[in-house]
Amino acid sequence: MVAVSVIIVNYNGEAYLQQALDSLRLQTFRDFEVLLVDNASTDGSADNLKTEGVPGYRFLPQTENLGFAAGNNVAAKQSGAQWLALFNPDAVANPDWLERVMAATTRHPDSNMFACAQYALEDPTIMDGAGDCYLGFGIPWRGGFGLPAEPLTEGECFSPCGASAVFRRSAFEAHGGFDERFFCYCEDVDLGYRMRLAGERCVFLPDAVIRHAGSGISGRASEFAIFHGTRNRIWTYTKNTPLLLLVLTLPGHIAITLAILLRGVRTGRAGPTWRGIVAGLAGLGGLRKDRGFGPPVRRVSLGDLAYAMAWNPKRLLDRRPVIRPLRPPRVSAVQTARPVAAGK
Repeated sequence: MVAVSVIIVNYNGEAYLQQALDSLRLQTFRDFEVLLVDNASTDGSADNLKTEGVPGYRFLPQTENLGFAAGNNVAAKQSGAQWLALFNPDAVANPDWLERVMAATTRHPDSNMFACAQYALEDPTIMDGAGDCYLGFGIPWRGGFGLPAEPLTEGECFSPCGASAVFRRSAFEAHGGFDERFFCYCEDVDLGYRMRLAGERCVFLPDAVIRHAGSGISGRASEFAIFHGTRNRIWTYTKNTPLLLLVLTLPGHIAITLAILLRGVRTGRAGPTWRGIVAGLAGLGGLRKDRGFGPPVRRVSLGDLAYAMAWNPKRLLDRRPVIRPLRPPRVSAVQTARPVAAGK
């Protein structure tokens, strides 16, 4: 059994995929395997790949585009490793990426999820993300995205970005993995939120570095990205937020959502934003009751949950990272998560 399964979910990533694999070939830590899920790509990106020297390479072709969420779940079920390291096809890892990650798992033996430092693929002086942040009014963002790189310290962020998220496999499975209804976008925040409700924390690792194109394949401002991001943001908030906190923050969530819609009118993106809102509201029924991907019984206090969130909207507007001083985890998700639904 290897220590780490590195999972890549590819869909038409021809411009990037080979260099992602090349960076994994150069990893100084060698006790890992690479599981490449191809979601029925039509651009030939999974054909004729040079995989010599890539540890434990396995190709998992799919007959349809399952999306990022289900694609990662497929690979996780094929893994026997202790750790899952998600890695986007439009990313390149520093040679010591996995070495730094595994050193952190030793430093923090009670932590089951980690976020890595991400910089722009073409310009490492620009941040791509320092974990995912979460405004208490229900709006997530990638910390530091597009900002000049700055010194970062190890600490606690809300959740890991799916481009380089690291999970203990047993914890990932205990929570049912990614919610496959999301398809892609915000599925990482949703899983992080569910794990936090069970008492987990997310440790940000400033020295575990990748470079990332940031929606280089799907297009950050495409109608696809805007629709799914809007819909899934609503689902993440309404599905996971404890009732008292939901009641207190709902007016702010509605106000911010309307502001985003108005901005879409000015920028020509109102159509997919509105469709995302409608789809998000239409899909609310049953989200919180789903046994497979619904929130677990809350084992963390509202105070501890609020500690991990941001509460100043200016942080969101400025896209600043939110990294808190580390505090001990309250419980272990491996031991306390609710059972996974049959068939998940």
